[in-house]
Amino acid sequence: MLRGIYTAAAGMLVQHAHNDVVANNLANASTPGFRRDRILVRSFPQLDLYRTPEGAPIGPLTAGAAVEEVVPDMMPGPIKFTGNDLDLALDGPGYFAVATPQGIAYTRSGSFMLDGEGYLVTKDGDRLLGRNGPLAVSGPVTVTGEGVVFSGGEAVDALLIVDFPPGVIPEKMGGSLVAGPVAPIEEVRVRQGHLEMANVNVVKEMIDLIAVMRAYEANQKIIQAHDETLGKAVNEMGRSV
Repeated sequence: MLRGIYTAAAGMLVQHAHNDVVANNLANASTPGFRRDRILVRSFPQLDLYRTPEGAPIGPLTAGAAVEEVVPDMMPGPIKFTGNDLDLALDGPGYFAVATPQGIAYTRSGSFMLDGEGYLVTKDGDRLLGRNGPLAVSGPVTVTGEGVVFSGGEAVDALLIVDFPPGVIPEKMGGSLVAGPVAPIEEVRVRQGHLEMANVNVVKEMIDLIAVMRAYEANQKIIQAHDETLGKAVNEMGRSV
């Protein structure tokens, strides 16, 4: 009886975590370069049940499920035209490198602006990195498809664009920033005046949210049913004795 309660409670914990993941995806649906999260669930080891005293097998029994890991979905998002010269999108693999207070981080969000010193920065003030360091400009900015930055008609530097090796899952740092071991890539395609949007399908996330709520309620009802049955067993058996 109690095992059924524990199993349903474990299912409720999984759905609670899943709800947080879906809610975060929806909250960042309009964040450029955001990568939606996915939840990975594992089941507890199964137990083999046997009837006593003859030892006849009854069958397997699982003790429920638990969250294994939350990982980002690395599929690219749609590219949107903005017309802003400081908006950059990577059409294909790669990440922009930016200097943060915690060190170098990487992002697919190409929404940049100029700070008071003429450096290209993110909305949080992190400086965009070129191959020779932070990028400073002093005039109209032009970025070629290969990532070469021109300011006032003169080449300033080339964007430092890197990627994660196959099998490496980047660690999210908040917002659209990620970290992890990277390597430079030679062939890039930069689109100036464009932004890569979040790879979040709002309709799908809403459907997932409804499914999460229904699964949570189902486990909740199972616990209530077990609790009522346990209560009747205790009270009625107690009276009969």
